[in-house]
Amino acid sequence: MTGRADVIVGVQWGDEGKGRVVDVLAKSSGVVVRYQGGANAGHTVVVEDEKYVFHLVPSGILYPDKICVIGNGVVIDPEALFEELDALKNRGKSLARLVVSYGAHIVMPYHKQIDTLLESARSEGQKIGTTGRGIGPCYSDKFERVGIRAEDLVNPQILKEKLMTNIERKNEILTKIYGAKPLDPEAIYETALGWGKRIKPLLGDAFLEIHEALGSGQNVLFEGAQGTLLDVDHGTYPFVTSSSPCSGGACTGAGIGPGRIDRVIGVTKAYCTRVGEGPFPTEDKGSLGELLRTKGGEYGATTGRPRRCGWNDLVAVDYAVKINGIDGLALTKLDVLSGFEKISVCTAYNIDGVIKNHFPSSCTELAKAVPVFEELSGWKEDISKCRKFEDLPSAARDYVSFIEKRVSAPIILIGVGQGREDTILRGI
Repeated sequence: MTGRADVIVGVQWGDEGKGRVVDVLAKSSGVVVRYQGGANAGHTVVVEDEKYVFHLVPSGILYPDKICVIGNGVVIDPEALFEELDALKNRGKSLARLVVSYGAHIVMPYHKQIDTLLESARSEGQKIGTTGRGIGPCYSDKFERVGIRAEDLVNPQILKEKLMTNIERKNEILTKIYGAKPLDPEAIYETALGWGKRIKPLLGDAFLEIHEALGSGQNVLFEGAQGTLLDVDHGTYPFVTSSSPCSGGACTGAGIGPGRIDRVIGVTKAYCTRVGEGPFPTEDKGSLGELLRTKGGEYGATTGRPRRCGWNDLVAVDYAVKINGIDGLALTKLDVLSGFEKISVCTAYNIDGVIKNHFPSSCTELAKAVPVFEELSGWKEDISKCRKFEDLPSAARDYVSFIEKRVSAPIILIGVGQGREDTILRGI
């Protein structure tokens, strides 16, 4: 008997609540795998009224009997990783066994500096809204085949050769393009050697961990960061992340064949948010957006930046369902909509006077999209204590059913609060 492989993906612009969904589903899994992104992600989990924010470690880390894997598709900031692990241990938590792929690339100090300088140099309207964590420059080095991998940190001679070459090139960029001071290669080398000593016990063959677990009958969860609409290929380019948060990214970022994936679960908020620049058709810049931000606590878990907010966009959700091959949806933060007399949902776009029911692949077209809304009745009841679908007010059930019909995917999990227990499971 082999285990089940489930991929968890965001279907909006990130911040959908993937961490809390993974935390719930990890109970019945043996291994949880982060397959892309870096410390620019922020997955929030609330357990027994305690809040945790995970940037690099998988969201199953709070289950001490599990294995958590950071796959080769992730770019790792060692300082951020160690700070995160130290913070968890300082809270007295027994943690899952953590395995870091030998092939994961390392975010170096020059990546962060170039990331910040590059964003500052962009003119208004061209800024991406990067977190400045060095993610994009690290992935650039990866695909230029000059990146530093986790395995290099424990091979001093190879590390030195790669670093000296890289820093010589980066100093050319820093000094001649940006007028910044050159970096000290010896200091960075010594720092990286220190990282290597600490990360060495965590290094392992991520591929082997995953396939041995599946072969022994354990379920494996693959946890994506960011969301479909930030995918470097399928998102709102150029206002995207530097990796593939889509379900296909799990195959390359963790080392699993497409045919081995049993189920793809998409995570969507009951409304919609976005951080950073780029088109956002349903964004409300007035009182509604501010109310959603306040009620939903919509501030970046990584940066603290206020999120842009608006009504749910089912054109975008339907696009994500198709791109990822989603088998079921997890609908989070439904409780935030309690108290609204009416709830609007975007079901089409008006682009230059033409009504379109599909998500445009052109970012220029999307920027011109005016949402076409349908209005549903709201509800006033507090739903945070509901644990069965039948416990929800009829208007809330109607809202869930409306989404299911419009995007042709069942909603199999509903979040009605922040905590692990504030969950309605349907057919999982």
